[in-house]
Amino acid sequence: MARVAADLLPRFRVSTKVGYFPVPGRASEHSLDPERLRAAVERAARDLGREPDVVLLHNPEHSLSAGPEAERCERLAAACRVLEEAASSGVCGSWGISSWDPRPLGALAVRLPRPDVLMVRCGLLVRTEVLESAELLAAKLGPSQLWGMSPFGGGAADSVWERFDPGVFLREAERATVMQAAFRAACRLPEVDAVAVGTDNPVHLRELVGSLALEVDEEVVIRYRRLLQEAAGRSQDRQ
Repeated sequence: MARVAADLLPRFRVSTKVGYFPVPGRASEHSLDPERLRAAVERAARDLGREPDVVLLHNPEHSLSAGPEAERCERLAAACRVLEEAASSGVCGSWGISSWDPRPLGALAVRLPRPDVLMVRCGLLVRTEVLESAELLAAKLGPSQLWGMSPFGGGAADSVWERFDPGVFLREAERATVMQAAFRAACRLPEVDAVAVGTDNPVHLRELVGSLALEVDEEVVIRYRRLLQEAAGRSQDRQ
């Protein structure tokens, strides 16, 4: 967008992620190294030609699997402070954390600065324990906004959507396509303020934007969450 339509950028809130770095000759790697994070935020602003509105720490749980808990807490806090300082100094507008699997972060979310945004997976294909961990982490951190990502799990073309009709989550299911119903349900699992989706298919994007006028049946969502909890309880009993 910066290259081909820079004049449109002021009409958008631009977010990006830092913490996943290319390594010549081998696979990219996650890192919470403060200097690498600081340089990545500054580079993002240069590449965009403007300060990003939101910078998210990318899947920090990948860098926190080893070491004493106190040490892991401090590494996470130090990484968050880099982004908080970047926002305070105007290198970005605000900051947050993006986590694919927030389960390891709950115990480490001690004395962290309060993020502006927490981004987690959302939707009907998110496992119960991941969904609940995301909500618990949000309660601990108290972000200004909770964002969702990957609302279709494996993707909009996944065969699961041919076998299951998520229209049951809408008050007027007959007005919606399968993708629209799945997307609207994802906005309540967990309840999020925004959902990140791919923009490479304009037809698909237009379909999702059109779904925003559809009303979710909140009672169905409540019953669904109750069923998930009961199923998780039975699974624990068998173990």
